[in-house]
Amino acid sequence: MFRILKQSLKTGVITEAPPAADDAELERLGIELLRHAHPRLGRSLAIRQVDAGSCNGCELEIHALNNPYYDLERFGLHFVASPRHADALLVTGPVSRHMETALRRTWAATPIPKLVIAAGTCACDGGEFGVSYASCGAVENIIPVDVKIPGCPPAPFDLLRGLLAALRTGAAAVAQ
Repeated sequence: MFRILKQSLKTGVITEAPPAADDAELERLGIELLRHAHPRLGRSLAIRQVDAGSCNGCELEIHALNNPYYDLERFGLHFVASPRHADALLVTGPVSRHMETALRRTWAATPIPKLVIAAGTCACDGGEFGVSYASCGAVENIIPVDVKIPGCPPAPFDLLRGLLAALRTGAAAVAQ
């Protein structure tokens, strides 16, 4: 036990370098998200994240959006616990057969107008799982999808760009 403690004290803290700060791009995206959300919704954008069977890689990147580095709350984006309070569904993973009914019910419980965003390669096209006895494949095989954000996993900036694209396309679709 003491040998391990001595080794840890000797080695010190070893971490990865922080990501290159692109604060200007983050500010620009955040302000643009806020600018599109308020006219469309009259308030902040409420997102319900649904894990339909992913490996949790995408969820780690989504959780990063709430950390102090990105801090999306300051731009009016927040995650909600109930689909009844959501404006958008952010779905990750290939839809497993066990999650198919739950995803349909979540989509039905989300008030209209609603946006559906497929985040990650698996949600966009089924990824390496595709359609099988255990997987329904892409999210669009189960519910309509407005925007797809590819990547394995998509980076937080890609998620922000996807949310912005959803607000842009959603605003046009609602206006019709």
